Amino acid sequence: MSDNGDAKGVREIRINPIVPTESVLVATARGMRPKKAEEKVQRDQRAHVDTCPFCRGNEERTPPAIKAWPDSGDWDVRIVPNLYPVLGDDSSTNNIAFGLQQVIDGYGRHEVIIDHPNHGIIIHEMSEEHLATLLGIYQQRMAELYASDPRLKYVLVFKNFGPAAGASIPHTHSQIIATPVVPENVQNEVTHSRQHAQKFGQCIFCSLIDEALTYEATIYDRDSGEIRRKINVGQYVIERGERFVAIKPFASRFEWEIHILPLQHEADFLQASSEDIADFARVLKRTMARLDKVVGGVQFNFFLHSLPHGEEFNNCQDSYHWHLEICPRTSIPTGFELGSGLFVSTVSPEEAAEALRNADID
Repeated sequence: MSDNGDAKGVREIRINPIVPTESVLVATARGMRPKKAEEKVQRDQRAHVDTCPFCRGNEERTPPAIKAWPDSGDWDVRIVPNLYPVLGDDSSTNNIAFGLQQVIDGYGRHEVIIDHPNHGIIIHEMSEEHLATLLGIYQQRMAELYASDPRLKYVLVFKNFGPAAGASIPHTHSQIIATPVVPENVQNEVTHSRQHAQKFGQCIFCSLIDEALTYEATIYDRDSGEIRRKINVGQYVIERGERFVAIKPFASRFEWEIHILPLQHEADFLQASSEDIADFARVLKRTMARLDKVVGGVQFNFFLHSLPHGEEFNNCQDSYHWHLEICPRTSIPTGFELGSGLFVSTVSPEEAAEALRNADID
């Protein structure tokens, strides 16, 4: 497949403007496809499975619920401890160091959010009202975990769908992990966005949203005069609501990656209002419907990046911007990617954005 009629396609390294140390190789030319495609998930569409621990009526197959909504009668969303947690609150190991080697106690929380009682339902099939409830539960549980122990420095909400994305149970569910450290990728975003704001006096996420909604440019070859690249207003916008926008990153690590951000500056997801949550739910539902229409059956991860809590992050309210990153798993990372840290995409973000934006979901 070629890009823009060019038989050679696109071969260029794009720098992530948020984290400049992270880069992506866009290589669309035929023959430059170093990845093996992931198989699409054959989804189990049954509403109830007798042996599934997450189906309504099988509550005895999981640990006792931490919370359920509603709290009486049939539940719509349920939170339970993870049976195989990566972190726990039962460790008494002290932090130690020997030479250059350091160990931090693996204290934390690992919980499962059962998104919906319907076994086979997927995100874009859920009602906007249910999604708003689910997102509100994310927010409430994050706040509770932060308040529960000062040792918890970061609370990450994420979702795995499909075996390639790490999901071991097909019933729709999300997870929350609270850790005593801020994850490196979040710390990098916070650090670089703070540096950008100190230099330019503005939030880089807000600037990227402004560019996506207002910016256009034509770049010509200085010798031939031919057009090298044309950027149109809205070229990277996938979906837009009243308060949120879904954007295809210019330097997408994954071929169908999409980010959803508040249109107005907001650093901490915990500060989002109920009106924000309602529009977030609508944009998320429509964005996932577009993905399903274009790349049906795709396996994916999504994760919510919000400003970490702690005094050391009090000066980042104006520079950081919370967002949801959706990362479809359409290919398997190669040794080159793992060894270099350079992501490779064989689909240009511009073509992917156009296909997603033009998908008929109404």
